[in-house]
Amino acid sequence: MRTFDLAPLYRSTVGFDRLFSLVDQLAGHDGGAPGYPPYNIERTGENDYRITVAVAGFAENELSIEAKENTLTIRGDKQTKTEDQKGESLYQGIAARAFERVFQLADYVQVKGASLENGLLHVDLVREIPEAKKPRQIAIGSNGQAKVVEAKAA
Repeated sequence: MRTFDLAPLYRSTVGFDRLFSLVDQLAGHDGGAPGYPPYNIERTGENDYRITVAVAGFAENELSIEAKENTLTIRGDKQTKTEDQKGESLYQGIAARAFERVFQLADYVQVKGASLENGLLHVDLVREIPEAKKPRQIAIGSNGQAKVVEAKAA
């Protein structure tokens, strides 16, 4: 049984409709169990987005971010324990397993940057539509000539 509805996300974001469809499909197959590591997707502006992934216990050199075509891949590979570490673990509640999280990005969504703060990895995204793809207003000419009156961003 599904306990959440992604329909509001379809209406309030631009550029992530394929991502939400994928999340919706995956949630139906795994019973809604949360994945590792947990993440948030935020809309920070009209064409700006942020993906925040909880990566507690991982250092910057243990994380990698790769953007290829319309796919964003975030990987974490925890280094093996060093021998200079003193003592033994009686209980280990902080997950330190390797992970790979893949996000499908909409067309023209580019990675702007990434930062690691307080155990949270923030990946900033921006949707930049090329001028040739933006809608234009075309005036109707009486002599069969049409000219562009105004160009607007989508």
